[in-house]
Amino acid sequence: MTEVEGEDDDKAVWNATAVILDIDAGSWADRSPLHESAGRGRLLTLRNLISQGYNVDVRTIDHVTPLHEACLGDHVICARALIEAGANVNATTIDGVSPLFNACMVGSVTCTEVLLENGAKPQAELYQPSPIHEATSKGKRACVEALITWGADVDYDIPHLGTPLFIACISQQFHCTRKLLDEGANVQKGKFLETPLHAAAENNCTDIVKMLLEYGANINAKNQELKRPVESAPPSSLAEGFLLLSEAMPRSLSQLCRLSIRDCIGRTRLHLIPQLQLPNPLKKFLQYR
Repeated sequence: MTEVEGEDDDKAVWNATAVILDIDAGSWADRSPLHESAGRGRLLTLRNLISQGYNVDVRTIDHVTPLHEACLGDHVICARALIEAGANVNATTIDGVSPLFNACMVGSVTCTEVLLENGAKPQAELYQPSPIHEATSKGKRACVEALITWGADVDYDIPHLGTPLFIACISQQFHCTRKLLDEGANVQKGKFLETPLHAAAENNCTDIVKMLLEYGANINAKNQELKRPVESAPPSSLAEGFLLLSEAMPRSLSQLCRLSIRDCIGRTRLHLIPQLQLPNPLKKFLQYR
């Protein structure tokens, strides 16, 4: 079916619905033609409806807007068209879900960037679904990177979820864990007394365990059950073996120096490391490269 044919179908459906329900384009019908065209990526249909004066922020009963649908479908051209027509980039559903959250959920970095460039808040309000937590849990590193670039807090702590780093470790997302740590995420901050190292150990993620230790994780930290990370790891697992070995070996002087220097520089200035008057190998060392 061509887009023109699909456009005619959309118009026919909408006209029939409007007659039956006696509603107009500004109503809160469950799904309007704008929702359908945005969700299916039908740009011509969308533009025609907008030119006819349809409300770009028309909402369903659950307050879902066409922009929510476009981002959920990874249809960046439709999302851009809606935004150019004045769509609210920070609209939220009754559950607090934003278009940015939807973009991060499906890993649409293009929609994520378009939303952020046009004023979308990179960080959700407390107790609302968090884009950075969602992107991290799904392993969408590019979305995480975009959110951080536009000001999302890498240590944003949601009481019932914990920090993005904690979520990355629970979800066994190595690359997102690395990105958060590179951006200065607090390696000790997890969920209450449960640290990211506890989460990685419990999930037997040896690679993440090793990385957390390199970034200064406290191997002797205790959670609410007074367990150390090694005691959270499955018995006889690789993670348990690695943690036992690490407990018996002191950190190297070079590692301690790197941690100390990065701590002195501070999280907000880590991006300035390449500008330091130091040999390139040393700058790369400080950046874990």
